[in-house]
Amino acid sequence: MQGKRANEPDIAEFISAIAAGNNAQLMVVACAATAGLTTLGLIAASHQTGGKLICIVKGIEELESSKQALNSDANHVEFVVGNAQSFLSNEYKLADFVVIDCNLENHEAVLEAVQNNREKSTIVLGYNAYWKDSWVWSRLNSHLLPIGEGLLLMRVAGKCANGGGKSGGHGCDSRKSHWVVKVDKCTGEEHVFRVRSPSGRVVKA
Repeated sequence: MQGKRANEPDIAEFISAIAAGNNAQLMVVACAATAGLTTLGLIAASHQTGGKLICIVKGIEELESSKQALNSDANHVEFVVGNAQSFLSNEYKLADFVVIDCNLENHEAVLEAVQNNREKSTIVLGYNAYWKDSWVWSRLNSHLLPIGEGLLLMRVAGKCANGGGKSGGHGCDSRKSHWVVKVDKCTGEEHVFRVRSPSGRVVKA
């Protein structure tokens, strides 16, 4: 068990790598409490992609504790206070990378908000996913990865992918893609790939 733990990737680094590898430009993280390592990982990704990072917290207490926890790194985050479901349905429906803390009381509703009326394809990750209502995610072609306290990964197609935009149009990518998860039998490590067609190009997370 100890050996398996040693081979598990750090969840913050894993999320950061996926965000950076997919050149995320508008990242949104919805926190259940104080922003921590996951947000730090996204800050690192934003430095690589030049993207913007939004952190949604539920109250002023969480806002102040998050700024204190992140210290000077808080300057690289735009904090908003309020309901994550509402923000993701309106102000941040153009987000291309969304991270949700499944300890949020209404994390299922937040997920539903991410699914609806997306202007562009969105990568969605849910951390602290063990012991939650994973069926809500699994029916949406998600993958539950044994990283940290459970990490759910899925991709929501935007209007372009659903035929809402013309091939080659601004901001649209007509190529379909899907996730492939491979396990190294020797080390037990998980490798996540995004496979695009028809070109067949593979992007490794």
